[in-house]
Parts: sequence; C-alpha cells; structure tokens
Amino acid sequence: MKYLCLVYCDEGLLHSLPESPADAECMAYAESLHGSGRMLAAEALKSVQTATTVRVRAGRMSLTDGPFAETKEQLAGFYLVDARDLNEALNIAKGIPAARVGSVEVRPVRELQP
Repeated sequence: MKYLCLVYCDEGLLHSLPESPADAECMAYAESLHGSGRMLAAEALKSVQTATTVRVRAGRMSLTDGPFAETKEQLAGFYLVDARDLNEALNIAKGIPAARVGSVEVRPVRELQP
C-alpha cells in the first residue's frame, strides 16, 4: 500500500538546531529506502516563501503569495513509500532525519478506481 509521509518543520530552525539533519544524512536515508524497494518518490521543497496558493470560487481563480495558512511548521518535503501496512509506514517515517526537529504526517494514499 502507498503511504505519503509529509515532513513539516519550522523553516527558521530546520538547519540551526544541534539535532538538525544534514542534507547528506537525508540523502543517505532516501537512498537506503530506495535500495529496499520501498521508496516511490521523495523531494525536498523550496522555502514556503516561494509558495503560491490557488483558489477557485464561482469559476474564478485567485492567487495568494505564500502558504494557505500561517503556521509554526511548514511543509518541507515528502516521501511516497510502499509499505505493507501502517505500522511499517510509521517505522519508515520514524527514520526520516527531519523528524528530529519537526514532524512527519503519515497518510495512506487513496487508490482511485477508473
């Protein structure tokens, strides 16, 4: 089953805390998941300041610079993994280095039927 692990952290603290992961550590973890066959995709995101939020109401599009809501933690990246069950997905999320300074939301991917 596919699970999406959404990595959230305070961008201002992500690389400044003693327990903050280095990029090399994050890459090594991603490579180990890929080598195990459980990694489907993973990406780090640019700063939340580069975000644009799109809304469509009554057929009209509106754009807002930045994220949808002001929060203490911002979406920093994601891992899309293939896991046997939620327990395995949670163990994968526990190993994500950024979990030490932020949080990882784990959600099953809803399979759409054609």
